Amino acid sequence: MRVIIVDDEDLARGLVREFLAAHADIDIVAECANGFDAVKAITELVPDLVFLDIQMPKLDGFEVVELAGRKTHYIFVTAYDQYALKAFEVHAVDYLLKPYSQQRFDEALAHARASLRAGQGVDAVVADAALRNKPLGRILIRDGARVHVIGVDKIDFIEAQDDYVQINSEGKGYLKNQRLADLESQLDPDVFVRVHRSYIVNIGSVSRIEQGKDTHTAILHDGARVPISRSGYQKVKNLVG
Repeated sequence: MRVIIVDDEDLARGLVREFLAAHADIDIVAECANGFDAVKAITELVPDLVFLDIQMPKLDGFEVVELAGRKTHYIFVTAYDQYALKAFEVHAVDYLLKPYSQQRFDEALAHARASLRAGQGVDAVVADAALRNKPLGRILIRDGARVHVIGVDKIDFIEAQDDYVQINSEGKGYLKNQRLADLESQLDPDVFVRVHRSYIVNIGSVSRIEQGKDTHTAILHDGARVPISRSGYQKVKNLVG
């Protein structure tokens, strides 16, 4: 079994390594101290199993799963038991609460082996906002080996493009493989409004609304123009001047 260990604490990674040493068939293919390195290692090495810390700088464990995808199995390792339900909502095979014993560790590893034998992959990743029951504070976008982290307050508008959305922020566009309706459900509805079947706009970015013959257009502060449908106009007319 090919394994990656992800934790920002040296001692925590060392303990996982020590407990894995009791299992002769384990091959530790990488160790990572932060979420960015973890995403790169998981996508490049495609391990069978990842022992993944939840609270880390820059990217937390749930964000790593969101970016790295569904080709591996995860055992979450954390000192905070409030994350247990969230871990299973992203289809983790088990959850280790620090401090844990060798016996508890071996039980989690046995669960992972059983899942691998059954051919059960990570069928879905629940979005970070849904896990936390609050709107997104930032959006993560993979661009090859790079990861863009965009604060939602920096987003001007979002446009649907087939199976992708284009996040428009500070004059730049970033493509993310996600449906517009799914992203809409994760954003603060008091800030982001679906003004058209293909567009979501940040109300704070709207300078004015222009009315044409049977049409409306939102003019943003940077000059960008976003079409507004009739139903979309009803949503925004009382929110912007």
